[in-house]
Amino acid sequence: MGSEGRLKIVADQNMPLVETLFSPYGDVHLKSGREITSSDLIDADVLLVRSVTKVCCDLLENSSVRFVGSATIGIDHIDTKFLSQSGIHFAYAPGCNANAVVQYDLSVMSHLVPNWRDKHVGIIGCGNVGGRLFRTLKDLNVSCRAYDPFLTPDSCVDLCSFNEVLASDIICVHTPLTHDGEYPTFHLIGPDELSRLKPGSLLLNAGRGGVVNNEALLDYLKSGGSIETALDVWESEPEVCLELLEQVSIGTPHIAGNTVEGKRNGTSMVYEAFLSWIGTTSDDMSDNSLQPIVLDSKEVIDSISDAILSSYDPRRDDLAMRTAFTEVEEGSVRQRKAFDHLRTNYPLRREYPGTCVDWTQWSSNPRLKKELDILGFQLADPKS
Repeated sequence: MGSEGRLKIVADQNMPLVETLFSPYGDVHLKSGREITSSDLIDADVLLVRSVTKVCCDLLENSSVRFVGSATIGIDHIDTKFLSQSGIHFAYAPGCNANAVVQYDLSVMSHLVPNWRDKHVGIIGCGNVGGRLFRTLKDLNVSCRAYDPFLTPDSCVDLCSFNEVLASDIICVHTPLTHDGEYPTFHLIGPDELSRLKPGSLLLNAGRGGVVNNEALLDYLKSGGSIETALDVWESEPEVCLELLEQVSIGTPHIAGNTVEGKRNGTSMVYEAFLSWIGTTSDDMSDNSLQPIVLDSKEVIDSISDAILSSYDPRRDDLAMRTAFTEVEEGSVRQRKAFDHLRTNYPLRREYPGTCVDWTQWSSNPRLKKELDILGFQLADPKS
């Protein structure tokens, strides 16, 4: 317990709004997520983490923690079986940054496949992110299908086989990382799957690093594999295979979901679960402090790809990652710190509803106006 019988709450210091939201209910102790240890939790009641903290028996077995919250869309860093057996309540934030990851995908596609609107997109894993990507593409009249063995034909998704999705022009990977069960995803894409990809296709992984066998991908690319590749997640992150980074078309440091809105959503969803756990409810959590950003009116937006890349260009983060890893030894402490630094000091990035576009440039293009509206951009006349 904290002071005067208050809850002791240990939290990742990079969770936005965590101190503001949780301090009325306990003493909040902020730490770097990778530096949270069992000694920090001996007398703690609540643990709030992101994906960089491995929550398992070794971390919690001698603690008094009774609530664990992870402000993340995935939970492969959480030993949920141990938490359940120990009677520790667990909550996470499925879908919190799904919009952000979808928008990352669209930016990568706009850069690497300029005519992506005319291509066939295959989605592996059609949950929160994959499902949202599917619906977005369908709304834009882009041909797409999905492989997800957990969905049924009546799921409102155009399903196909795994082999069929591998034959797509663009393949987006959005599965969780699992090692067990009927359909494990660890190394789902390995040497055999890579050999079946269409020449000139795009393989984009913004899900979990271990779903794509990184060693096999490196061998494939070095041997002349003629595909475009974009990796936001890496099999051994924060350690990254530098040779693989050199080979991929776009490489970014696990930031696909790192928008202001996505990170705030993650904290808010865990906060709501925490309040339910302690038996109370929240006041109105609407946040009007975020004002929309306005895209540079000097940029000519002739297409949806122009708007997408004006909002977020993945080449910025690709360059930042390659620069940060210059003269860094693979697997070193310096490399791990460089990877984390890129993530924790990530520049401001907004989602489309928080981005305002000058519609006067293309007021004579009703199709583009409709498409930007579908994506959620704010449309405004800067003269008004």
